[in-house]
Amino acid sequence: MRIGIDLGGTKIEVIALDASGAVLLRHRRPTPAGDYDGTLAAIRALVDLVEAKTGRRGSVGVATPGALSLRTGLIKNANSTVLNGRPLDRDLADCLGRPARIENDANCFALSEAADGAGAGARTVFGVILGTGVGGGLIVDGRLVSGRHHIAGEWGHNPLPWPTDTERPGPACYCGKSGCIETFLSGPAFTREFLNHSGRDLSPGAIAEAASGEDAAAASCLALYRDRLARGLASVVNVIDPDVVVLGGGLSNIAALYEGLPAMIARYAFSDGVDTPVRRAAHGDSSGVRGAAWLWPAGPD
Repeated sequence: MRIGIDLGGTKIEVIALDASGAVLLRHRRPTPAGDYDGTLAAIRALVDLVEAKTGRRGSVGVATPGALSLRTGLIKNANSTVLNGRPLDRDLADCLGRPARIENDANCFALSEAADGAGAGARTVFGVILGTGVGGGLIVDGRLVSGRHHIAGEWGHNPLPWPTDTERPGPACYCGKSGCIETFLSGPAFTREFLNHSGRDLSPGAIAEAASGEDAAAASCLALYRDRLARGLASVVNVIDPDVVVLGGGLSNIAALYEGLPAMIARYAFSDGVDTPVRRAAHGDSSGVRGAAWLWPAGPD
């Protein structure tokens, strides 16, 4: 049995999968805000719950909002700041009495979709998160590629490709640079763009709905977003040429994003005949926790 944990800022979710990937049990509970020891205890309680209900012992993988630094062995870049600077894998191993594998949540998302989701059967899968931030993960031959510095897939912190004059230097990013893809393609960026053009403060879903209702400002904003998305993904295609791109996160639910997107990517990519499919995640917001479980090839009985 594989046990996956999705450690979010507001909730912690647990899932148990059998050897075939079928769900045995799922459960959520609030994240103890700002409480590192309480977070460890909450994860232990969820693992105990799963094992008590299934009568089986499992391997444990954890999807986190940051990543383990290969230099220090501590969590870095987590927006749940209580985790930063902590040896989360070691502390969980002590707490659970077994090793725990830790991975960035975007990597877990990509792993889930490559294993048995929208990228199943593809050799190279690039998973994209379009939400509060913009992340990504790369899977090759069913294995996660995290890179020498554990930053593979972080396309959101590359600059927006082929920027127009009005897009330079671009909005400031929390990473300290300006014009990052994340500052153009995140949910808050989409909302900000529409607010600047229309004076209306709407959610991304509401903007997409307005665009479908022939709201000219909303339609223009959505078209610009799709073009920027195509440019960003074309730069990914130029580097790794994935067999499929899978979109997750809240904005991936906007059906209009997919309209003509492969052809738009082809206009920017450095090749003729580019036809990279772009698919919506099969497992939705469950992909992170499922991918955490898939961090282990198999779990003990």
